[in-house]
Amino acid sequence: MPETTSIRSIAVLGAGTMGRGIAQTAAMAGITVRLYDVSANVLREGLTNALAGIDRFEQKGKLTRDLAENAREHLSGVADLDKALEGIDLCIEAIPESPEMKRALYRSVEPLLRPEAILATNTSSLSISRLAEPLSRPGRFLGLHFFNPVPLMKLLEIVVGSATEPAAVGSAQGFAAKLGKEAILVKDSPGFASSRLGVALGLEAIRMLEEGVASPADIDKAMELGYAHPMGPLKLTDLIGLDVRLAIATELERELGPRFSPPELLKKKVEAGELGKKSGKGFHIWPAGSGSFPIKP
Repeated sequence: MPETTSIRSIAVLGAGTMGRGIAQTAAMAGITVRLYDVSANVLREGLTNALAGIDRFEQKGKLTRDLAENAREHLSGVADLDKALEGIDLCIEAIPESPEMKRALYRSVEPLLRPEAILATNTSSLSISRLAEPLSRPGRFLGLHFFNPVPLMKLLEIVVGSATEPAAVGSAQGFAAKLGKEAILVKDSPGFASSRLGVALGLEAIRMLEEGVASPADIDKAMELGYAHPMGPLKLTDLIGLDVRLAIATELERELGPRFSPPELLKKKVEAGELGKKSGKGFHIWPAGSGSFPIKP
């Protein structure tokens, strides 16, 4: 059985919001990172965004000039999957929440990895054990659930599948420590810990809005000031993406029943393209350059 290894090099598959954030964070920790995407445009945009994130950390004094330059040197965009995976210690998949897409990717990826390398998914709700079904080495597979924005959020949820080896978990815990993240261990259960609790609160906030209980701003303020949450549930839904929250809720409804049934308001907003911060409008209005601070709708 493989021993716990130190993670020195990784590939991140998917250069969207989460993938580029993971890549930036790992590079700033001195880990060699190869960012990959099937789309040349998405890869280019993701790499540019990750490098700009490193620049912002340097400008704000959170990274010294030397550390920032070291981070930039450790980060590269790779358009060829074989080259992206060559000799790495850890591969993190960060593509959309589709079990079929993920399993298809794993079939292509696993033969290209070293036997001792770890394959991880950034899924926020899908079963780790089910995703591992097509793998010949399921013991080297686990969940690494990061939170958006990855460079700022302290939590990393390590999700252990039914076949995951203890050595792989140990390596993941060491990786989390390198990144400066607080890791929690969660067994493979619908929604894990964070998504299950977060979605429950978010869905109830949306139902309250549907029923006219209060405005989006006041619902958020109730949790921010009354319960010391750093961000209200509707604002957080906007930041995560209404489409992402809908996909997770749909999966949890299938697994856990009607208490996770998505509200009609959430479905209508997704259908209308009101996806939150990334589209400029969700439950709040997000003007360009607004950071994490929306204006009232």
